[in-house]
Amino acid sequence: MLRQGGIHPVLARVYAARGLTDPRELAVELQALVPPGALRQIDAAATYLADAIAARKKMTIVADYDCDGATACATALRGLWAMGAHVDYIVPNRFEYGYGLTPEIVELTAREKAPDIIITVDNGIASIDGVAAAKARGIDVVVTDHHLPGDALPDARVIVNPNQPECGFPSKHLAGVGVVFYVLLALRAELRRRGVFDAQTQPKLDNLLDLVALGTVADVVKLDTNNRILVAQGLKRMRAGRMHAGVAALFRVAGREARCASPFDLGFALGPRLNAAGRLEDMSLGIECLITDDEGRAWAIAQQLNDINLKRREIEADMQDTALLHLDDFKPADASTIAVFDDGWHQGVIGIVASRLKEKFYRPTITFAPAGDGWIKGSGRSIPGFHLRDALDLVSKKVPGLIDKFGGHAMAAGLTLRGDHFATFAEAFEAVGRSWLTEAQLERVVETDGPLEDDFYSTQFIELLDGQVWGQGFAPPVFCDEFRVVSQRILKDRHLKLLLERNGRRYDAIWFGHTDALGDRARVAFRLDANEYNGVTKVQLLVEHAEPA
Repeated sequence: MLRQGGIHPVLARVYAARGLTDPRELAVELQALVPPGALRQIDAAATYLADAIAARKKMTIVADYDCDGATACATALRGLWAMGAHVDYIVPNRFEYGYGLTPEIVELTAREKAPDIIITVDNGIASIDGVAAAKARGIDVVVTDHHLPGDALPDARVIVNPNQPECGFPSKHLAGVGVVFYVLLALRAELRRRGVFDAQTQPKLDNLLDLVALGTVADVVKLDTNNRILVAQGLKRMRAGRMHAGVAALFRVAGREARCASPFDLGFALGPRLNAAGRLEDMSLGIECLITDDEGRAWAIAQQLNDINLKRREIEADMQDTALLHLDDFKPADASTIAVFDDGWHQGVIGIVASRLKEKFYRPTITFAPAGDGWIKGSGRSIPGFHLRDALDLVSKKVPGLIDKFGGHAMAAGLTLRGDHFATFAEAFEAVGRSWLTEAQLERVVETDGPLEDDFYSTQFIELLDGQVWGQGFAPPVFCDEFRVVSQRILKDRHLKLLLERNGRRYDAIWFGHTDALGDRARVAFRLDANEYNGVTKVQLLVEHAEPA
């Protein structure tokens, strides 16, 4: 059906394997977005905010401290300013105030900003105590979030979250920044209805799409049809040079070309530089980068963010080395989970280290760092088939009083417990792993799109692939075939550089992070890459996995 719809034969095969059946699901025009009205309470939010703008009420945005939170905050500020709102922001330090709208953050916000209204972005759905504390002070709370709610919802003035009960919005995977963008669309429509703007004078919200795309990709939400539209539109603006000064500065400092911006750049070059501020210091630096229109200031902040990210990488490398020492005797065959604690670790970086260990050993992993006064904080990453938040829930039920607090979702979660309870926790966590995980689930599976016909090992086909929006839940194609290994050498002590041959044609290939030699014939799973050297562009294979054929 896709081929009949005019889709390239290889792309049709790749899309069909990802569950696509209709060429219309590939639409990237803004008109194809699900309309805002489908979000529960969005009209109430638009009416309430329009009234608040008319009454000159003071608003303060309380943001989360990751890239999604920073882009959501910048999107909300820019959008609300354009609509005449009196709005400011505060971003809590993750080490002092914890996650979400806590009573402590409400107190800080009331003291420093004295707002009439608090708007949460990318958090708030679990902030029952915080919303109650705000209400007690006479401050209304508007919650915009995308995280899964608990058993009870906060008693906020309005909640917009595609994942709240009874919300019929078909795209449940909006990031925090996507939810905020939708609220702004609804608010603008309400202000048009009231005659504040008409179609000519209304603020252009599509100029926020570079921020929406960045937050959506960096938060690793599933790129369903709706999210792919938001990302495609943001990338289109970046490639055309129509992006905010801070986004342009982040491209520059990361040494990436905005004119060929890809989801990979957003997830692995720009996102980590913004996230580093929230991990090691506080995220206001990242938000300042995204809300300034002064190119010089944006460049100065981007350089600061780059320095913080370099420091983050150093800390992470040290922590990883230490973790591997702790796991010296670790035998994956004897364990279904990993829990590691070191009293020298930095709690802003434990999540990344957990992620690296999970990749290396393919086990649900939680790493812990000291959090002061005898407490330790853990951050975990999981593998498919093991719901991490539910696992922590089961541990807390089986050993009451062991975990102080926990939260998260299937693939990532966090928790706090007393340091002297670590061994008990590790044992209880392993017991859940053993009862839930089968041997088959603990084996890494490389999913491929099968062989690629000779004619498509071309830079033209790579250009076609690069023009699509790949990402979480819509993985870029990985092809697989048998090759003769013509030559191989180790590059920079860390990577395997290969020359592979198939059907009389030879291809350069590289396997990053691997130095073990391959035999004469190998079965290779690879992605296609265009490698430019001395002005000549050649096809290169990026090896994902290889084994003797």
